[in-house]
Amino acid sequence: MELPKLTALEEKRRNKIANTSPTLDDAYDEDGNVDINNVHADVLDRVPCPTGWRIAILPYRGSKTSKGGILLSEETQKRTQLATNCGYVLRVGDLAYSDKSKFPEGPWCRVGDWIIFGRYAGSRIQIDGGEIRMLNDDEVLGIINDPKDVLHM
Repeated sequence: MELPKLTALEEKRRNKIANTSPTLDDAYDEDGNVDINNVHADVLDRVPCPTGWRIAILPYRGSKTSKGGILLSEETQKRTQLATNCGYVLRVGDLAYSDKSKFPEGPWCRVGDWIIFGRYAGSRIQIDGGEIRMLNDDEVLGIINDPKDVLHM
């Protein structure tokens, strides 16, 4: 039985996987969706553990193509990631949301939540294969279901 031929995109993905070590980029698919299960455990171990009241966020990257199907340049994608105000919560510091007078209802977000925050909030941290942001616990503006629901400029 003959195996079906791979499309050019499938072949490119297979070669990329075979020739590179795992990075944070593996969290993103072609449409900009995040699946943290696609990230190798070694990569997640390299994500800095936030101290105190800080939160580690994986910024939303967005799609690699426009709504009309035009392939966006890498520079445009990076600019979108820099200016995004959405992110996926990777880790939460041990003191985050522990101030009961400031957070009487409890934590504003948890690991695995999609959140929105101020456009240039937090510190940008470059790690192998991507970027994370470290935010203070009170910089979270809200929890969202899907980052595609928020208009990205």
